[in-house]
Amino acid sequence: MTDEPLLEVNDQIWEKTVKKGTQPVAVMFYSPVCPFCQQIEPYFKSYAEEFRNSVLFTRINIMANPWTAERYGIRSTPTFKFFCYGKAVQEIVGPVYPALLKKMVEEGLALKKECEKNTTANDYEITGYG
Repeated sequence: MTDEPLLEVNDQIWEKTVKKGTQPVAVMFYSPVCPFCQQIEPYFKSYAEEFRNSVLFTRINIMANPWTAERYGIRSTPTFKFFCYGKAVQEIVGPVYPALLKKMVEEGLALKKECEKNTTANDYEITGYG
């Protein structure tokens, strides 16, 4: 794991990091040309620091990683998803107030016990690259 609270992921490491990760994951799907992404990113980074011991915060550039964006139906940025044991359990699309983003993370953590109980193992590799 990195010392940085916000990890940049790509199509090649998505499965290992998000789908088969051992902790809940908050993902920001972004585009470098998205002004709303640039506005919300400092808040996302601060939440990554705040929740560093309980949630992995990642971001993925949809322009450089179209396979993952297509897989999850990402049509606009920013899109935020909260994954629990590899399954997306919450989503927020578009520009949002930072407080709503934090609430999504807190609610996702509250769902963690329920996710543990109702999740089966994801024991397959899907990368789009062979």
